[in-house]
Amino acid sequence: MNSAPAASATASLEDPFYYLANFRYVVAWVLARHSDLLRADEHDVLQQWLTLPKPSQALLVRMVMRKGELFRVDKLSYAEIGDTHKALAPLLARGWVEDAPALNVAELFKLLRLSELRLALNRQQQALDLPPNATKTALQAAVTPVLTDSRPLRQWWPTATTSIVRLNVMALCDRLRLMFFGNLRQDWAEFVLTELGLQRFEQVPLTGESRAFQHRDEVDTYLALHRLRERLENGEPPEQLACEVPAASGNRWLDARRSRLLLTLGQTAERSGDAEQALSCYAESNNSEARIRRLRVLERLGRYQEAYELAQSALAQAGESEAQALGRLLPRLARKLNQPAPLATSAAEAPTYVLELPGPQPVERAVAEHFTAPDAPVFYVENGLLTGLFGLLLWPAIFKPLPGAFFHPFHSGPADLYREDFVRQRQADIDACLAQLDDGRYHASMLSTWHAKQGITSPFVHWGILTEPLLTAALTCLPAAHLRACFTRLLSDLKHNRAGLPDLIQLMPDAPAGKPRYRMIEVKGPGDRLQDNQRRWIDFFCRHEMPVEVCHVRWQPKG
Repeated sequence: MNSAPAASATASLEDPFYYLANFRYVVAWVLARHSDLLRADEHDVLQQWLTLPKPSQALLVRMVMRKGELFRVDKLSYAEIGDTHKALAPLLARGWVEDAPALNVAELFKLLRLSELRLALNRQQQALDLPPNATKTALQAAVTPVLTDSRPLRQWWPTATTSIVRLNVMALCDRLRLMFFGNLRQDWAEFVLTELGLQRFEQVPLTGESRAFQHRDEVDTYLALHRLRERLENGEPPEQLACEVPAASGNRWLDARRSRLLLTLGQTAERSGDAEQALSCYAESNNSEARIRRLRVLERLGRYQEAYELAQSALAQAGESEAQALGRLLPRLARKLNQPAPLATSAAEAPTYVLELPGPQPVERAVAEHFTAPDAPVFYVENGLLTGLFGLLLWPAIFKPLPGAFFHPFHSGPADLYREDFVRQRQADIDACLAQLDDGRYHASMLSTWHAKQGITSPFVHWGILTEPLLTAALTCLPAAHLRACFTRLLSDLKHNRAGLPDLIQLMPDAPAGKPRYRMIEVKGPGDRLQDNQRRWIDFFCRHEMPVEVCHVRWQPKG
């Protein structure tokens, strides 16, 4: 088993070509691990690029790392590259960069300054009787309806003082980035942030088989889903995009992304008033939120029987979050159909009170200051304490180097964190971590991990919240049995249960024997109310006899 090279081995920021070294690192990584997923022509482009003069390689990478695919040549000026036109020539010769691309009006306005646009569109501006000092927005609004074709810059502006080029290999570069990171959310800045010390990642041992994708069609499907989402964000209608959504592949990870896209398409259609299109998207999405939204749309349309039958079917396999929503829907539907109301399990209620404080001010801080005492400090923790303790204890299981979980040096957590088989794949390791709660080893283990992993990015440990004083006090005051119960609930649904925890915790190490040494406080400001995930956690705490309260803040009258 070989360790992945650390990101710092790729380049130093003192090297003006650091970005080129980082890009070469990615190319080498992909060629070594994903070579079989590249076509012959893609291999050819990469091999040719590696033989170019250094300034040409660097200029291509500079363009790849900037936004968009169209660039003013006069803006491609970099000291380390030198003569831009000389560096550009080999890229133009190979067709990787296009000289004089056709530009539509929107692209023209994005690339040119107002003074340049007035020169380029002087004739149209006069024909439309626009004032000479018309703003860029006014000018664009006026000419867009009448200038519908695309032309090279010189045809828009014969005396242009700059030139425009288009990058033609961005699709391949996005494919490289996707195969390296396993997503398109991360970008080339990850290298720079790591070099600056702003981000540190756990170095997980990797093998040659550790990679995000096993087949080229998986990469293609991911890219297709990503492009559809981009097109939706750019305003294309959901009914058109829904027809282009790839079929389910059988890959659980990709199918989950597909379901989320269908959910978003459905939401967009619903907002625009197209209920039937929304229903179609929701029905095709295997997503719990989509199932609930489908039922609500059916209810609004008066299709109560269909909604009732679907809700009953969903209830049999629903998780906590979905069951909570179904618990609200089913009684309403039953009443509409004159059916017996389903038996409902009422949630446990925490002690609730109203506190009048001077304000307005941040409510959590106000309550913390009100209750804190020298021997019983109050900490603002929200979702940072219990999840942080969980992350420390289960660190070895979370960062276990399983195939498909880690495949590059920039993982903040395993790629399969929210997949159904996450726990099953690590059950023995999770059990071993939790066993430390039974024999008392967890104190030393969690403190040791806190010191050893300080600052390393984690999906659960927020270092700014989980300070050493808070950690040591929490380990003193929170019983191991309570921690085990909370950690077990987190593991049952990591995606939904990691949020909704109380805002504050008061730790009371000197409490009398037999009395709780902590209490959790959920704070609600004026007009605020409990969210569903908060209600689920409060119900859980109450049923496990863990001290939790809900504090509603009201501001004291002035004067």
